[in-house]
Amino acid sequence: MNGSSFGNYFKITTFGESHGAALGVIIDGCPAGLPLSADNIQTYLDRRRPGQNSYSTPRKENDLVEVLSGTFEGRTTGTPVALLIRNESQRSADYSEIASYYRPGHADFTFDAKYGFRDYRGGGRSSGRETAARVAAGAIACALLGELGITVCAYTKSISDTVCFGTDDYLSGRFSLDELVSMRDKSPLNMPDAEASARAERFLDELRGQHNSAGGTIECILRGLPAGLGDTVFEKFDARLAHAMLSIGAVKGFEIGSGFGAALLTGTEQNDAFYTDEAGAIKKRTNHAGGVLGGMTDGSDVLFRVAVKPTPSVAAPQETVKKDGTPYTASITGRHDPVIVPRAVVVVECMAALTAADALLGNLGSRLEHLKKLY
Repeated sequence: MNGSSFGNYFKITTFGESHGAALGVIIDGCPAGLPLSADNIQTYLDRRRPGQNSYSTPRKENDLVEVLSGTFEGRTTGTPVALLIRNESQRSADYSEIASYYRPGHADFTFDAKYGFRDYRGGGRSSGRETAARVAAGAIACALLGELGITVCAYTKSISDTVCFGTDDYLSGRFSLDELVSMRDKSPLNMPDAEASARAERFLDELRGQHNSAGGTIECILRGLPAGLGDTVFEKFDARLAHAMLSIGAVKGFEIGSGFGAALLTGTEQNDAFYTDEAGAIKKRTNHAGGVLGGMTDGSDVLFRVAVKPTPSVAAPQETVKKDGTPYTASITGRHDPVIVPRAVVVVECMAALTAADALLGNLGSRLEHLKKLY
């Protein structure tokens, strides 16, 4: 199987299946000297870990990370970092029935079409559990960004049609990024808005009683990126971000800045006016561009959103077919999230960090003066 690697300079390769022995990731290109311990990585994995509240799958996995290589005396060595997360709660028997039919909304049919067989135990490589390896790698990318004063913050923007405040309030100065994070972490849905979170929780409780699920959106802010990251053609920073986000199995949409709203604006409304601040720095008065111009970061916050589909595994009856084409009515049992969005927040955050780390390292050779400073 191709396509299990992401990045050009800060490159990750994930491996493992939902019901295999373990999941893992190799990070190639992490600079030497970065302070790193298993505890640093575990903090991010704990945010993604299942079974923490009634809105995530009851599957109990500790998701304890093992650092197999690439560090010595608490710092990275510049060699590949290998991380392992063992699966501890496989119940493959829960999935034995689905071996005979294709689950709506899943990759069952396409896996069969491509490979001629499939791992039906939770979806194998196409399972959302694969994202645990991404989060482990993303934790290292976040640590690298932190050394450069760059922060990444994602949160649940909406569950179905319940929308919380977020970017607008941050941009207006009503809340700082730290305040958004604090409010987010108090909500079981990762929404930085207690009232909206309560409404969404009530809605999800009703859906769960109907054996159904919901989708939503996630918003992300990258703060502190320098201007000039990314390239102007195929390696645009926003294109790489889109690639990263749409590689997450449940994500069905991506927009940056004003996004699809730009189609409703005039040119003078969409364009961000430049000005020079008191310190002589060039800034923008607005940020409809979302922090990227011509494929390159412009020094302002990178702001984007992703749309996450409802959990496809629901107990409500759904029409499908068996492998031989025979009609079948499926009612999927097992352990599944009634909503994917809250646990996907940290996945979005980590994939954004991986994109930024890769772009930073790729930018080192963009000017001769950079090389002269290094060498």
